[in-house]
Amino acid sequence: MAISRRNEMPQQPVLICEIFYVWGIDFIGPFSSSNGYSYILLVVDYISKWVEVIATKTTRTSDAKVVVDFLKFNVPKALISDQGTYFYNRFVSSLLEKYGLIHRIATPYHPQTNGQAEDWSRLLEDALRDHRIAYQTPLGMFPYRIMFGKACHLPVKIEHRAY
Repeated sequence: MAISRRNEMPQQPVLICEIFYVWGIDFIGPFSSSNGYSYILLVVDYISKWVEVIATKTTRTSDAKVVVDFLKFNVPKALISDQGTYFYNRFVSSLLEKYGLIHRIATPYHPQTNGQAEDWSRLLEDALRDHRIAYQTPLGMFPYRIMFGKACHLPVKIEHRAY
């Protein structure tokens, strides 16, 4: 029996991608300041879903700490970010060019392009909120009550049965 073209495997190259080859990057914040730190730099590996977060005082990517911490695993091949000026500037462009990185920029009205970082951004904010209202400190109060002096009232879905 002969193999027809219809039964052949497609003749397309297989994309080989290693862990830490593609990073999604985003800033979260500003949060209320803690020791001068009010932003979080979020970096997500697209393959392994490994997440790194770095507390920063500003959104300036020229801070040496941000650059050094970012490169601790390996130099990635591609970086995906939004169009914020903190990633879309001359300093970052020259740094990416120096290390031979491809910079992909998400369009303003389609944040799913940088979906990994956007998802973790939302998850991290949810985790912080949950911690603030559910974790009891040694003082016997929740962090939210200590900070604001009152209980946190969450939006609750109320069903009213009319029967």
